[in-house]
Amino acid sequence: MVARDGVVLCFFMRRSHGEVAPAVWRALQTYLSAIPPRSLNWYGSDEGDILPLDDKGWERIHWQLLERSWGAEWLVDLAEDASETGGYHFEYDGRKLDAPLFSHDEDSTSGVTFSFPTEYLLEHGPAHLRALALELARELPISFGYASLAFVAPQGFWYAARWELLGLLSRYLGMDLYHLNDTSRVIGTRARGAYWLTFVGQPLLGQLGGIRGLRDKLSFPEVSLHPLEGERLLITLGEWPEAIDTEKAQSLPQYRVLAHLLEPFLYEERTGWFSLDKDNMRRWLRRLCQ
Repeated sequence: MVARDGVVLCFFMRRSHGEVAPAVWRALQTYLSAIPPRSLNWYGSDEGDILPLDDKGWERIHWQLLERSWGAEWLVDLAEDASETGGYHFEYDGRKLDAPLFSHDEDSTSGVTFSFPTEYLLEHGPAHLRALALELARELPISFGYASLAFVAPQGFWYAARWELLGLLSRYLGMDLYHLNDTSRVIGTRARGAYWLTFVGQPLLGQLGGIRGLRDKLSFPEVSLHPLEGERLLITLGEWPEAIDTEKAQSLPQYRVLAHLLEPFLYEERTGWFSLDKDNMRRWLRRLCQ
């Protein structure tokens, strides 16, 4: 299995690894305390091997995140299962933004994802998951982030099933498909779209008119705005995340209004994801703007 249904939390930070690493480590501890014990069992080594996440493995992850000072990129990949995609997954791509590899690129970020199976959402409820997302976000200097129903598939493993997924993505507009490495390298301080939980930092928040401006434009009873320290904002578009099934007569205008507000600030992918035609990805990112 290369992809499964679940919930993904993605955060992008226009900061170098050295600035965010301690916060990422604390966020990882928060994630571990919230999910069932032994939900993460394997990690990817620098040599490309999948190794057991035992005490020795955790020592290696701690060294990779907090102690290794050299290099231009720091990759951490923690998985539930070694042979197929599970519901629980942690992925981090930290970059030294002034390193020669990235210094010419003004759009690189450090990014991190946390995933959950759909069963976690159903068991604990959306209020619990929203509170957890807030707790994770408080640790991180986010420029943009979100929580959404998604096809959980770390490192773009979904690519093997992309043609099957295309049909599902065209029907369920609220399902996210992500590739942390690609997106974190190009998103900069821009947006990726409108989601159940949308985290907005600076300068994007100011470009959208600030909290007051967004409150006026998103005056729906389902929508709530939660200011965070560091001039950041959480926009919640409803009690539950929505798959947005186009075969049902769903009325979710708050998603489309936020999508239109964010459209001028959406980033552009530089890889073909679905195919060699990059317009496929461009259209999909703007699916709620139609």
